[in-house]
Amino acid sequence: MKIAILGGGHGCYAAAADLSEQGHEVRLWRRDAAALQAVLDQGGIRIKDADGERDVKIALATGDIAAALDGAELIVLPTPALAQADIARSMAPHLANGQVVFLPPGTFGGYLMAKIVWDSGNHAAVTFAETGTLPYLARKHGPAEVAITIRATRLPTGVFPASRADHAHAVIARAYPSVERCGDILSGALMNAGPVIHPPLIMMNAAPLQHFPEWDIHNEGTQPAVRSVTDRLDGERMAVREALDYGAPHFPLADHYNNDQWMYGDAHKKLVDSGDWREHIDLHTHRYMREDTAMGLAFLVSVARWVGIDVPVASGLLAMAGAIVGEDLARGERTLDALGLGQLGKAAMNDLLQNGFQ
Repeated sequence: MKIAILGGGHGCYAAAADLSEQGHEVRLWRRDAAALQAVLDQGGIRIKDADGERDVKIALATGDIAAALDGAELIVLPTPALAQADIARSMAPHLANGQVVFLPPGTFGGYLMAKIVWDSGNHAAVTFAETGTLPYLARKHGPAEVAITIRATRLPTGVFPASRADHAHAVIARAYPSVERCGDILSGALMNAGPVIHPPLIMMNAAPLQHFPEWDIHNEGTQPAVRSVTDRLDGERMAVREALDYGAPHFPLADHYNNDQWMYGDAHKKLVDSGDWREHIDLHTHRYMREDTAMGLAFLVSVARWVGIDVPVASGLLAMAGAIVGEDLARGERTLDALGLGQLGKAAMNDLLQNGFQ
């Protein structure tokens, strides 16, 4: 299958190498074409995982998004939510009927990107889907080298419009057999683990993060008090899902710590043992703040408000984050109001999610 991977981060390089090794024709695109030089010089990406180290050839590494998208059945965007709008505008002239755009995860970016493409005048039957996490726990170890600590074993995925879910899941499953149906794209967005796991970790580790040059929030930063807050926050997420009539499984984050039923299976110890997540986290600029909190947590709070569910832990963490960065994050760009959806009733929302734009 022809697959386009858009972006230059950890997940993008992991996807490009992993899917190429599976035998797919992968085109890797990033806006900073010069940053691809190491991949071009090497002819691909060096992958490191439990099976050892090896070089994987990539069919095409390019700064030309039209070349990357041409004929691609699946378009994978393991990119930060902050980049989704710009990438959607760049993609819009080149998307064609039947293509599936997969955001792992999405922070409801699948809807945002679909709206940007539609408003651009491209009304092709393109389907957008998003899941709850990256398919990989991965870190780049160089300009053409990536280490994959673990691969996802379950990827609950929602689709927009949901009426094309059969097609989307069939295409995605050819690259990621672990994909699972979870309804429409709002359901998929409410599977996103980042806004649950990362806000408590960075807020409750704020002092050591600002004091030490490096700190592992998943190791010494994950203590019983933090876990208690995380569990309460995740309970609020699941309450919102239930209020919207999304059925189980809700993939409770407690399974990430306690058993092998979560999206990565039994992964927490491997994550800590790798040492790749001992890092410097700037509370004003890191994606745990700018993406998972300012966008993802704000989105969760806005959906809770829309459906009439009280979420005191989520709202409190969002207020704390706003105090740190000096912004009113509850009025951020990824809330339902900012997306123009806050005034919709439930019936109108369901129709939009099921049938798309008319």
